[in-house]
Amino acid sequence: MTVAADVNQAERQGLGADWAAIALFCLLWSSAFAPAKIALADCPPLLMLALRFLVAGPLCLAIARVRGESLRLGLPALAVLTLLGLLNNALYLGLSWSGMRSVSSGFAAVLISANPLLVALAAGPLLGERMTGRRLFGLLLGIGGVALVLRSRIGGAGEDPAGTLLVLGGLVALVAGTLAYKRLAPRAGAGPWAGNGVQLLAAGIALLPLSLAVEDVGALRPTANFLLSIGWMIFGVSVGGYFLWFRLLARHSATAASSLHFLMPPLGLGFGFLIAGEAVPLADLAGVVPIALGIALVTLPARRA
Repeated sequence: MTVAADVNQAERQGLGADWAAIALFCLLWSSAFAPAKIALADCPPLLMLALRFLVAGPLCLAIARVRGESLRLGLPALAVLTLLGLLNNALYLGLSWSGMRSVSSGFAAVLISANPLLVALAAGPLLGERMTGRRLFGLLLGIGGVALVLRSRIGGAGEDPAGTLLVLGGLVALVAGTLAYKRLAPRAGAGPWAGNGVQLLAAGIALLPLSLAVEDVGALRPTANFLLSIGWMIFGVSVGGYFLWFRLLARHSATAASSLHFLMPPLGLGFGFLIAGEAVPLADLAGVVPIALGIALVTLPARRA
């Protein structure tokens, strides 16, 4: 099936059949920022991610075997999955988590939520996805809501510029990973659990030597906060969240699936407040309404004659 046919099928189907998966994915994905911020107090970011991926990867492969997915992948498939793992895990999270050492988890969630606009701008020329006027307006409206939250965070919290640049680098990697998945993943021919497991292992193998070279491994402290946080990131996010994310990408257009990130600012700020004790300015809440409207305009299927 061509990319254009896949997009048309996704538009006809819409996201209505996947609301349960969407809601769970949004909760899992946005919940990763606050526990990561807590874990960073007891472990360097790249080492934390390497440990997380090297545990979550074999777990996904074990699940794949139980579910009957083939683990016999050729070199082309392994090359594709390795690239996706480097983009969607190693680069995206490595840069983002490094940035969160000096910026709040809620602020990082807001920045990452800008993913849909960049994906929508690139999905047309790269994937052949159609940018309608309604979809463009929805994206801009959602970004306007994100901007309200962003202005509040920059003006009131005084976030670190260097950390902000690192998180923005993670955003670019995530956008590239989203587009690469839509273009390359069907060629890999791997099941969802097997594909996710290989990607996680590739990211962990890439990050571990880098961590040993540039980070103070002795800074790792196996406190209760660290163990609980990394446990949640392994089982709740790396295993559950990424599986749902790739499932949604496989069923819907890249722009529609990525537009779900507009839910991340309020959820990310909420988890930052509840888990990490981060303050949430009232001005942040003003962005929730346009964000929700933007999601509706982007994800609802277009009417057909």
